[in-house]
Amino acid sequence: MAELSIQELTKNSINEIPRRYLVNQETSISLEDNSFAVIPTIDMQNLLSSGASKVFELEKLHSTCKEWGIFQLVNHGVDSLVEKLKYEIHEFYKLPLEERLKYKVKKGDFEGYGQTIIHSEDQKIDWADRFYMIVNPVHRRKPHLLPELPSSLRETLEAYMSNLQKLSMSLFVLLAEALKIERGEVEEIFDDGMQAVRMTYYPPCPKPEQVIGLTPHSDGSGITILLQVNGVEGLQIKKDGVWMPVKILPNAFVVNLGDILEILSNGSYNSIEHRATVNSVKERISLAMFFNPKFEAEVGPSPSLITSQKPLYKRMKMENYVKEFFSRKLDGKSFLEYMKI
Repeated sequence: MAELSIQELTKNSINEIPRRYLVNQETSISLEDNSFAVIPTIDMQNLLSSGASKVFELEKLHSTCKEWGIFQLVNHGVDSLVEKLKYEIHEFYKLPLEERLKYKVKKGDFEGYGQTIIHSEDQKIDWADRFYMIVNPVHRRKPHLLPELPSSLRETLEAYMSNLQKLSMSLFVLLAEALKIERGEVEEIFDDGMQAVRMTYYPPCPKPEQVIGLTPHSDGSGITILLQVNGVEGLQIKKDGVWMPVKILPNAFVVNLGDILEILSNGSYNSIEHRATVNSVKERISLAMFFNPKFEAEVGPSPSLITSQKPLYKRMKMENYVKEFFSRKLDGKSFLEYMKI
């Protein structure tokens, strides 16, 4: 049985890691290597400009999505909200456990506050407490989650989500332009699409090499926009078969390409496999927003691309895609493999 909260478990000093959290020997984490991957930086201001600056930045975005599947986004225009949101998230994790448990994941559901969704008795559990909820479309919101958050956090989060919704749509349109996909096609799929948010708290661990903060996986989303809340590193990406820690610029968003974008691009773009490690002395907090097609849309290769290419992935209604994705445990890029024809 997993603890209700790793944060609570680690409030008292522990010497031995509970068995359910111990990673297998072959997947144990090496924390010795201090070399950080410098992931490409994309300037949103240049992408929204005209002339040579835009042409150069769009080409850089295109090659980055093919080779990396992840980038840092600067000059994104959301800076004013970020500090307030960071403060509010810190305050949430200071609430007593009984307050946080008002939002706990209910049996048979995947939304709410808690730990790894358990799919089997021998499954290893991530060293993290997470709070996941679908926030768009609005009628899909669970009444006991976002609407019941402390008002200051809820209002700041609402403003942040509204800003990121616009930012994500701008990025989808630019990605379509880079891929030479009809603009109307991505607007039809992603405009007012399914959006979800995940706050994750990774407590310090006395033996960080024996646990994993977030199991290796690629996101099932179109794109994910990640905010590092407290400046503690821990994100690692798998590039050319090697795990590399990532150094994030202050005030930059990290944008991950998810499986849906790899599918939409018919394999031209790369969804990035990533994981999170934990720190021995300091907690790490992150906020991820996932941007997806609307529930009634169909996930599959773009019709603009398969006139000249053979489709590499099957088509599936977004509603079914979400159910299928959450019915499985996270496991590298296995879900993308399942979607291949």
